[in-house]
Amino acid sequence: MKYRTLGRTGIKVSPYCLGAMMFGVLGNPDHEDCVRIIHKALDAGVNFVDTADAYSRGESETILGKALKGRRDNVVLATKAHLPMGDDPNQQGNSRRWLTRALDDSLRRLGTDHVDLFQIHRPAPDTDVEETLSALTDMIRAGKVRAIGTSSFPASDIVEAQWVAERRGLARFRTEQPTYSILNRGIEREVLPVCERYGMGALVFSPLAGGLLTGRYRKGRPNDTHRAGFGFRHLADERRLDAVEQLIPVAQEAGMSLTHLATAFAISHPGVTSAIIGPRTTDHLDDLLAGAGTVLSDDILDRIDAVVAPGTDVGTLDMAYAPPAVGQARLRRREVEERTAA
Repeated sequence: MKYRTLGRTGIKVSPYCLGAMMFGVLGNPDHEDCVRIIHKALDAGVNFVDTADAYSRGESETILGKALKGRRDNVVLATKAHLPMGDDPNQQGNSRRWLTRALDDSLRRLGTDHVDLFQIHRPAPDTDVEETLSALTDMIRAGKVRAIGTSSFPASDIVEAQWVAERRGLARFRTEQPTYSILNRGIEREVLPVCERYGMGALVFSPLAGGLLTGRYRKGRPNDTHRAGFGFRHLADERRLDAVEQLIPVAQEAGMSLTHLATAFAISHPGVTSAIIGPRTTDHLDDLLAGAGTVLSDDILDRIDAVVAPGTDVGTLDMAYAPPAVGQARLRRREVEERTAA
């Protein structure tokens, strides 16, 4: 496996990053089976592993801690914090108060004294980014964190954080983790160019578009019961299903599966360092690893562009972050009185 440099950190990582979201009650509750999957990925040359405290409420990190015993030094380990970890309103977010505790909890579950990459899982508009960066800088100085990153940050938030870090002499974000797939290419417009400008690595999640680019979900056919049980609306989005139907013959004529086409696409962009693969079973992992050497020709990439234009999204991935300005109606509508007066 050919390794890539994670932004300008000097850290070498595999182009496929093992995502651990499906390890635990959310996906695969069998700890021993999950450990076998992790070991198989490491044995295949994957040296980059990503998890989060919120994945199965810490169970994913606990499983990783078991799997990495005796192998920790050979793994670039990344985790995230921000999402709620309890009913207390302060057990979430990007405050110093919470991030300090969240990191210590993650380190205990992971069975290690440091993580190589500590990421902010989502933006927190109610928290000054200087507060967050100050806390993260202290974590680096304490030796608990090697590098820091973001996830699902809009380009404007990334730029603001870089400016604040420079002006205040604080550690700066070295990576961003956005969603990216053939069906969701919006980050090509601003996020990826901004990451390249600031020397940030990009580890993209959902390269299979939340399961749609596996070929298991087809127009007019019953949904897979396991995935449908989560209530994902993107699996029934007609626009996305139409695009999948157009992509299947592209993959077939190229002599590869749709899964391999999708994962190869995700790592073909020069701004992308790694694509996160999230297998639930050994068979899933085997299929994903079988396509690790796939390289897409310019002709195939042109055909993909003809189905989904560069920089555009076909529908929305359910777990994608929606900035308050988009997600909250009150921020995009004038008060009734103002509209009436106009």
